[in-house]
Amino acid sequence: MAYYYTEPSRTFSEYLLLPNLTTKDCTPANVSLKTPIVKFKKGEKPDVSLNIPFSSAVMQAVSDHGMAVALARCGGISFIFGSQSVQDQAEMVRKVKGYKAGFVVSRSNLTPDHTLKDVLQLKEKTGHSTVAITDNGLPTGKLLGIVTSRDYRVSRDAQDKRVADFMTPFSSLIYGKSGITLSEANDLIWEHKLNCLPIVDGHQNLEYLVFRKDYDAHKENPLELLDSNKSYIVGAGINTKDYEERVPALVEAGVDVLVIDSSDGYSEWQRETIQYVKANFNAKIGAGNVVDREGFLYLVEAGADFVKVGIGGGSICITREAKGIGRGQASALIEVAQARDEYYRETGIYVPICSDGGIVHDYHITLALAMGADFVMMGRYFARFDESPTRKLRVGNNFVKEFWGEGSNRARNWQRYDTGGKQGLLFEEGVDSYVPYAGSLQENLDKTIGKIKSTMCNCGSLSIEELQQKARITLVSATSIVEGGAHDVILKESSLSEE
Repeated sequence: MAYYYTEPSRTFSEYLLLPNLTTKDCTPANVSLKTPIVKFKKGEKPDVSLNIPFSSAVMQAVSDHGMAVALARCGGISFIFGSQSVQDQAEMVRKVKGYKAGFVVSRSNLTPDHTLKDVLQLKEKTGHSTVAITDNGLPTGKLLGIVTSRDYRVSRDAQDKRVADFMTPFSSLIYGKSGITLSEANDLIWEHKLNCLPIVDGHQNLEYLVFRKDYDAHKENPLELLDSNKSYIVGAGINTKDYEERVPALVEAGVDVLVIDSSDGYSEWQRETIQYVKANFNAKIGAGNVVDREGFLYLVEAGADFVKVGIGGGSICITREAKGIGRGQASALIEVAQARDEYYRETGIYVPICSDGGIVHDYHITLALAMGADFVMMGRYFARFDESPTRKLRVGNNFVKEFWGEGSNRARNWQRYDTGGKQGLLFEEGVDSYVPYAGSLQENLDKTIGKIKSTMCNCGSLSIEELQQKARITLVSATSIVEGGAHDVILKESSLSEE
C-alpha cells in the first residue's frame, strides 16, 4: 500500500522564530550574509559564494541580462532563463560577463572609414556610447581614436560623415600602457577627469578599456559579485532535452553556474544531464527541484553542486492543483536540510540547498535560512522591479508588471518537464498574471536585507551558519496568526477624509 506521512505538509506562515539573547556586538552592521552556492569539502572554501543569499528565478519574466547585472551588483546571482534559443541565451551571458568592473575588452569597435550611421547602429545594438576606432575594426587592433557621444550631434552631422572626421584621434588621447594596475588606471582617470581610459601595448594595439563608471559602481556596491577577472558572476538555466547543444555554448560564453530547470528533479533525465556536464566540462551545476531526502540524495550522488527544494509553492505555480504533486515548502526544506547535514557528517562534503518558492513575506526568507537553506530563489519578488524584463502597465489606478510562469502556455517551455513521449505542453502548470510594480531593485532589496539582518540579531546570530545553529522555531496556531497582525482596532484608511 502507499506510504502515508502522518505530519501535515507545512508552509512558512505556520512558523515563527523565537528570540535569543542579543549581545551588544550583534548589530545589523556586523551581520554577514555571505553564503556558499556550490559544494565544498570540510575545511575548504567553495569555488563560488554569494554575498547575499538571493537568486532570481529561471523565468522569462524575471531573469534576463539586465536583472543579472543588477542583482550581481548587489551581491546575488541570476539564472538567465533557458526557454529561448541557445544563441540568445549565450548572448545574454556574454552581455553580463562584458560588464567588467575593471579592464574591459572593447566590444564596440569600428575603423576610421566607417560613418556616423555605423556608429549609431552599433550604439543601438550594444548600448555602448564609447566606440574604439582601430585600424582593422577589431578589439585588439592598432588604436587610432575614440568616439563618444560628445564627438557628434545627430541633429547637425550628416549620417555619411566619416568617423575619421569627428573621432578624437590617438594623439589627443590620455592612455595607459600595458601592465598598468587597475588602481593606477583609476588614478589617471581621476587626474585627467576622464570617462574612459584605453590601455595599449608598445605597438599602440588596444588591449583594454577602463571606465570611470565601473569605479563608481564598485564604490557604491561593495558587495558586488565578481569573478577573478572582475566580471559579474552569472548563472543560466538548462533543461534535460537539448543540454548537449546548450551547455557548450553557455560555457563558451563564460557562464559561472548552471542549473537544471524542472518542476520535478527526481528523475533519471536529470542524473544523465548532470553526468554529461561533469564528464565534459569544468562547470558547476545545480539540480532540482525535490521535496524529500530521497530526491536530494539521488541528485547529490549524481554529482549536483547544489540542490533546489520546492514543488508547487511558487506564486504562479499550479503544479499541485494540476497534478496533485508537491509539498508544503517548510516541510520540504526541513527534511532536505536534515538530509544535507547527515550527508555532510558522513562524507565531509557540504552541498548547499536553495529554497525555491513559498515566500510571501520578507520574514519567510529568514525562516528559510534558519531552517537550513543556504540561499533562496524568487520569481515574484524580482518580477516587481524596474530591472525585470517585462512591461510596466497601468491597470485601474495602479501600476503593475507582467508575470507568468514557465509552466504557462505563454512561456511554451515544455522542455523543463522531465517526461518522455510527446514533445509539447499538454496542460499548464503555471499562470499568466500581474504583480504590483515596486520600483527599483536596490531600494527594495536594501529594505528586505535590513529586515533579515535585524531578525538575525534578535536571534543572536551574525551569520547564516550561526543562525542555522542557534535558531529556535515554533509552530503557530491559526489564532496566533491572527494575533500576530493588527487586530481589535479600526485601521485608518488613506482614502478617508481627515475633516
